[in-house]
Amino acid sequence: MRTALATAVKELSRATDVVLARHPGVTVLVYHRVGGGSDSAVDLPVEVFDRHLTHLAAHTIVVSLDEAVERLESAPGDPRRDEPCVVITFDDGTADFTDHAVPALVRHGLPATLYVATSFVDEQTPFPWGAPPTTWAALRDATATGLITVGSHTHSHWLLDRLERHAIDDDLDRSIELIGTHLGRAPAHFAYPKALPGSAQAEIAVRRRFRTAALAANRVNRPGRTDLHRLWRTPTQRSDTDAHLAAKAAGGMRLEGELRALAARVKYRGATR
Repeated sequence: MRTALATAVKELSRATDVVLARHPGVTVLVYHRVGGGSDSAVDLPVEVFDRHLTHLAAHTIVVSLDEAVERLESAPGDPRRDEPCVVITFDDGTADFTDHAVPALVRHGLPATLYVATSFVDEQTPFPWGAPPTTWAALRDATATGLITVGSHTHSHWLLDRLERHAIDDDLDRSIELIGTHLGRAPAHFAYPKALPGSAQAEIAVRRRFRTAALAANRVNRPGRTDLHRLWRTPTQRSDTDAHLAAKAAGGMRLEGELRALAARVKYRGATR
């Protein structure tokens, strides 16, 4: 029943794309797991992820997050403002990212950003949903490819709309410290856990520490019209067909994004991370 409902939402979302205006800009795709062996909707089989990368390489311009920021901040008249592009991002830092996703990205020569929740990597404890973490050594190898940028996904993956100010500061600072120490460069980019906006205090803390911060909603980030600390990202799922991926990469499937964001607010109402 759940699969049938998700499929119906996707098809309705594609249908509503016809009447929604599309604008050139930056589409940020978000992945979570590749080849993790779970039945999670966001754990893509390796061959499905490879098919995604094949499509993106053939039909879109894939840029790094840093390049995307340059485009979003470009001056009027810059030709890149009218050139749609895609950014690939990952959340969390599970072992399958470095085991499977990074080799696939290297084969296709495509850049990506990983937002890592550092406590799990540093302490080598499984994520709350049971996935094993990657290691600092594997992340150093990943960044050495020149294709992988590592950002912060907090230290403990706490939801930032329900923490006290001192706890927010400590958590963010610990994440920044660990990434800088182990990877040689402090993170410039941040993604809110579960894509849920933080409290007013959390947003201030994030803005002070990072160049960008990411949420989720299937929307295009438009040059000259985007708050870099509210970057919109479009989630991908293993159930996405080639047509769904093409629509998402082009900035579509907005209805699905709005419904997913609403469901997340309800689902995680009593959660801490």
